[in-house]
Amino acid sequence: MKNRLMTPGPVPVPPDSLLAMAQPMIHHRTDKFEKIMAELPDLLRYVFQTKNDVITLTSSSTGAMESAVVNLLSYDDHALVIGGGKFGERWGKLCEAYNIDFDFIDVKYGNAVDPKLVDDKLRSNPSTKCVYATLCETSTGVAHDIQKIGEIVSKYENTLLVADAVSGLGAVDLKTDDWHVDVVVSGSQKGLMTPPGLAFISLNDKAWEAVEKSDLPKYYFDLKKAKESAKTNQTPWTCSISLILALRESLVKIKQEGLENVLARHARLASATRAGIQAIGLELFASSPSNALTSVKVPNGIDGKKLIKYIEDRYDVTFAGGQESLAGKIFRIAHLGYVDDLDIVSAISALEMSLPKFGFKVSFGEGIRAVEEVLSNT
Repeated sequence: MKNRLMTPGPVPVPPDSLLAMAQPMIHHRTDKFEKIMAELPDLLRYVFQTKNDVITLTSSSTGAMESAVVNLLSYDDHALVIGGGKFGERWGKLCEAYNIDFDFIDVKYGNAVDPKLVDDKLRSNPSTKCVYATLCETSTGVAHDIQKIGEIVSKYENTLLVADAVSGLGAVDLKTDDWHVDVVVSGSQKGLMTPPGLAFISLNDKAWEAVEKSDLPKYYFDLKKAKESAKTNQTPWTCSISLILALRESLVKIKQEGLENVLARHARLASATRAGIQAIGLELFASSPSNALTSVKVPNGIDGKKLIKYIEDRYDVTFAGGQESLAGKIFRIAHLGYVDDLDIVSAISALEMSLPKFGFKVSFGEGIRAVEEVLSNT
């Protein structure tokens, strides 16, 4: 059977990008490699919607998150962390790992943060150095209002807004510069349609000033070393050459399609997925759903883990389950990256055919009808 990967990372990778990784290996300290690296900054700036530096790291996305802590903060700094899911909470765990004092905004899972709460926290502690936020909370499918949070944080001269755009970049609009986002982190395995293993971080001048003052320990994730190496289209450490080749192909595809069209495609597929889910009789989990993925409540009496395993075993369609406290209670369908109309049709069809096996009555075709109505009219 053909596998349909409908998870919010890793995502399907375009064939040209896969073929790029099959090329003979080249050495990373050569002119040939430097010419490839020279193409990346402008392509990444295009997707990040920024004029600032975008540093490429060989690590998972969490490496970029950690670099946004150890390079921006000092021991006596205070931070603000916005929760709402596993990955928002990860900012807090990173701060704890380096003994950074921080306030925490506890957001109910499935909801977006109220920007007023950010404003209130900063008013009570205007010396806050970094606000750590999330564009798309992958664990819940929620999109947060980074634009509004950026407006609030920008009023504080010495405070940086750091956004986790790991699953949001390339799927959810993020105007980095226009929205006053000082630092953005992301990864290769989601909207950038590349296998896992690369991470990215963009920093504006204000953020680089913080980097110069930071006294937290760092070595592999020292962004000053990375910035210096980037001047000669190099990396401070051995990088993942094959992933770089794949990334270039995927970024070129995004540029050719046009970022506005890419974002519109994700919005369209998200609308179709949500329509199909509701037509089947299921309930959405996120109150402010992201265009990267759709989170769905598992009906009462059904084991969500068994449901998505059955769908994968029977139809080779892979959904993501809930994580930690949401395990078995929700499942997540991504419409992220290299995904098209018929992938969504297939995903909803597999779900529609599987639910009766678990005692949930469906009217066959209702979900597909709703998907097709959205796709044929947009």
